[in-house]
Amino acid sequence: MSSQPREAAGITVKKSEDFSEWYTQAVLKAGLADYAPVKGFIVLRPYGYAIWESIRDILDRQFKETGHQNGFLPVLIPESLLSKEEDHFAGFTPEVFWVTKAGTNDIGEKLALRPTSETLAYSMFAKWITSYRDLPLKINFWNTALRAEIKATKPFIRTSEFLWQEGHTVHATEQEAEQEVMTILGIYKDLIENQIAVPAVTGFKSDREKFVGAKYTTTLEGMMPVEGKALQMGTSHHLGQNFSKPFEIKYLGKDTKEHFAWQTSWGVSWRLIGALIMVHGDDKGLVLPPKVAPIQVVIVPIFKDKDAQEVKDHASGIEAELKRAGIRAYMDGRDEYTSGWKFNEWEMKGVPLRINIGPRDIAEGQLEFVRRDTKEKSKSGRNKLVETANILLEQIQSSLLAKATQLLQENISKPADYSEFKSTIEGKGGFALAGWCGRQECEVKIKEETGADIRVIPFEQKEMPDKCIYCGQQSKKAAMFARAY
Repeated sequence: MSSQPREAAGITVKKSEDFSEWYTQAVLKAGLADYAPVKGFIVLRPYGYAIWESIRDILDRQFKETGHQNGFLPVLIPESLLSKEEDHFAGFTPEVFWVTKAGTNDIGEKLALRPTSETLAYSMFAKWITSYRDLPLKINFWNTALRAEIKATKPFIRTSEFLWQEGHTVHATEQEAEQEVMTILGIYKDLIENQIAVPAVTGFKSDREKFVGAKYTTTLEGMMPVEGKALQMGTSHHLGQNFSKPFEIKYLGKDTKEHFAWQTSWGVSWRLIGALIMVHGDDKGLVLPPKVAPIQVVIVPIFKDKDAQEVKDHASGIEAELKRAGIRAYMDGRDEYTSGWKFNEWEMKGVPLRINIGPRDIAEGQLEFVRRDTKEKSKSGRNKLVETANILLEQIQSSLLAKATQLLQENISKPADYSEFKSTIEGKGGFALAGWCGRQECEVKIKEETGADIRVIPFEQKEMPDKCIYCGQQSKKAAMFARAY
């Protein structure tokens, strides 16, 4: 046991002064995750996993409501299967972990630890689909992916193994596949904005940045504070027939002819947890959106020894009433810590709402509510417990989204020329909305010279500049450029 006072366990740097160190401390000290013995890997602790469960449960419900089913895929993929779609796999080659031994024996064929599951899933789909009656096939997999990260790793944002979901669907027509792409993008947007309270710009990836093997990729891009870097928060890909042909996913149509199927794939990962830490957190630690917080309301009884049992019993009654109302509540009845220490701990863990209850509150029939996001305190009658808690939780959720939306808007600039573009990217960062001629040469040069790439070509093309920001030729698209994690 350390001799250091427990109060010293708080975050020791300011978010605005050392963002990277602040982020790492927030993850570790709030008990979300810890570093694993192997570089690039993290261990997800129960509090961090509980946030992932909230995200997973929200998505899982919506996937099932839209006709998707869950399945399971093994983690090992034979090399011969990967070579069936060489262009796709080539995009992952530098990141693949290979298994070459079973015990002390060499195995006949190298096995890849799944970087993504297209090739494995589609070899199975070819066996399962024979007729139009088998379509659409809509399967989601909750699993992990492994990619040997060679860049600087960051918990939740860039790790060599990560939790995610990957959906894979097969359709009879291209129109159905395109509808699927947009349906999933809508589900993701609702999750990211209305549950995690982080606004995202939706649109297409450029051909250079799209998923390898896709006809096109749609994306949701968020903007992170302080460093002004973008974060890809989810993608939904239209694969066309680029996989169905090499994997021979064919069906006998109503016209009694054989047709190649149309496919999609899509996914989000625990990177979303990283996004909500970065966007909402403050110098005290996490600030969790109520809709995904493992604990929405924490009740802290405040007492001296003679009042202990009465106050704890009252606090337990508050916890039970909130739980009956469907609110995730926890009563912190630990005797070994002061109420002040508990306040600091629950602030660091980002619990959206705290209720303080002491002997005087009981006598007056009052409760003190404290918002995590604004630190505001308010009093309410004990008889209005659930009503007040629900109102405040809704206000916190809305307030976090409004604040994050303002952050996004403040980080979108419209440079007049390439000189201003460069100074923006190299200065405050953020999204630079600029004209693009559509040529990869300009895209590559901008990346080489500034470190920024095209994060998203927004669906809404209301403000398209006349000229390409790099070459000055006629603009074909308005694109958002940024450096990214």
